[in-house]
This record gives sequence, C-alpha cells and structure tokens, in this order.
Amino acid sequence: MKVIEIIVSPEGESKLETRGFQGAECQEASRFLELALGRKTSDTATSEFHQTSVQQQTQLEQKE
Repeated sequence: MKVIEIIVSPEGESKLETRGFQGAECQEASRFLELALGRKTSDTATSEFHQTSVQQQTQLEQKE
C-alpha cells in the first residue's frame, strides 16, 4: 500500500514521509504537498527510493 504521511510538530514544522513507493515515484506523488507546505529544508531518501520497479528493470533489459 502506498502512503504519504504528514507529521506536524508543535512548533508548526511539517515532515512528509512516504511508504510503498519505489524509485522517484515518491517524489512525484508528494510534490503537490511539498508545494502546498512551503520551503523544503531537507530530503532523506529511504531504501525504497533506491529500488527500481520490476517494470523498469524489464524495460531496460529488453532495450539491451
């Protein structure tokens, strides 16, 4: 399941966490929230970010 979680601290700082996305699709899915919440101060990639989807791997193999 794909999830985007928004965490707001008592000081008003917000943090987005994504789960269930692979590769850069998490950034694409959460972009509208980042724009709505304001300036980004940091970005930490999870292990899911560094995974490529099976479909992407298959497409690359077929091109070679």
